[in-house]
Amino acid sequence: MLIEFKVSNYRSIGEEQILSLVPDNKKGDLNDNIIEKGKHKALNTIALYGNNASGKSNLLLAMSLLDRLVHLSARSSSTTKLPYDPFLLRKGFNQKPTKFEITFIINDVKYRYGVMFYENEIHSEWLFKKSKGREVDLFLRKGEIIDTSSAYKGNPKIIDLAIEATKPNALFLSTCDMFNIDEAKEIFQWFKHFNMIDGLNTEDEVLNTVNLWEHENYQAKIVEYFQRLNLGVLNIDVVFKEFDSSELPKNLNENTRDEIINQLKGKKRPIINTIHKLYDEEGNITNNSIYWDINERESAGTNKIFHLSGPILWALTNGGVLIIDEIEAKLHPIMTLDTINLFHNKKTNPNNAQLIFATHDTNLLSYSKLRRDQIYFAEKNSWESTEIYSLSDFIYIDSANKSKKERPDSDKEKRYFEGRYGAIPLLSDFFLH
Repeated sequence: MLIEFKVSNYRSIGEEQILSLVPDNKKGDLNDNIIEKGKHKALNTIALYGNNASGKSNLLLAMSLLDRLVHLSARSSSTTKLPYDPFLLRKGFNQKPTKFEITFIINDVKYRYGVMFYENEIHSEWLFKKSKGREVDLFLRKGEIIDTSSAYKGNPKIIDLAIEATKPNALFLSTCDMFNIDEAKEIFQWFKHFNMIDGLNTEDEVLNTVNLWEHENYQAKIVEYFQRLNLGVLNIDVVFKEFDSSELPKNLNENTRDEIINQLKGKKRPIINTIHKLYDEEGNITNNSIYWDINERESAGTNKIFHLSGPILWALTNGGVLIIDEIEAKLHPIMTLDTINLFHNKKTNPNNAQLIFATHDTNLLSYSKLRRDQIYFAEKNSWESTEIYSLSDFIYIDSANKSKKERPDSDKEKRYFEGRYGAIPLLSDFFLH
């Protein structure tokens, strides 16, 4: 269960921004959108709105980047550069470290993990834990000095070896996982359920979906997912075909052709076929069917649905955190709404999966069952740094000069278009001369 994410000094984000999934206790609307683990509560979805270039994607990329750092940094060489990409539009920020911090729940225990880093070294790193009583530190790091506490689960001698083995440009947490230290392994299992998708370029998800397809229980789920969307697809079939050099484009130069052949020779690639009903001359359904390659004859939207079906169903089945940028790209609004509803419905989301998505689809403000604390906006401030804020924290002044919060039954889409919440394009006049 994800509770909170903080980021500062990363790309368009200057000062610290906080994405909180902690529900507002005063909000009595849509309590089904709150998931619980023990005494802890969190929201099951977050929608992020904002103008183009407002920094929505950078916030989600920061979450994905922390995930990649955790998994890969200890396995990198001592000369590998860290992905330091500071805010550049304000003097001095290029000399400050980037900071990520994430708070999450494992087995009713709250963990708070964070890191600050430059291009060549980890500036600081910390891990805190709270089960009963006050929060305690498990380890604290400043540069090359790492202090662990007795509360950190693992063999003390192995922990000491991990401290010695931690490179300046590697995370201590990642090194601990390599040394099979108990608490680090538990945290890595949680990050295994953390996945981000670029909604504009979902092709990279094909292999993830195909890998799930090889498990019989997921095959049935993927087919059911397709059939309920009424795409005209009767069934799906995935076959693996050995690489054939004769299928390469004829206009490739000889060197490129030879390079591709050397890389792919002996390897197999998946071919996804969609199966459709076949009708007779009068338009009546027959007992026969026809199939074709999904890439050749299906729409971009149908392809995206296949790409996303694996990650979505995996998250719902395993209780993961799924992050999707531009969730509505290539999809009909009703299909986007359906995806969100899968996470809101406790029957289809029995394991408390969470969905965080960025979108421009304002229909969702009217038709999706989003609480006010589930709606975030991203906007640039006066010095062009991204700031995010929740609708539940939004206060406006009414005609009687009194401050009020937004009502749960307000027409959010209309008010957003009117500019009441900010985070919309402000267009200047355009004239042709």
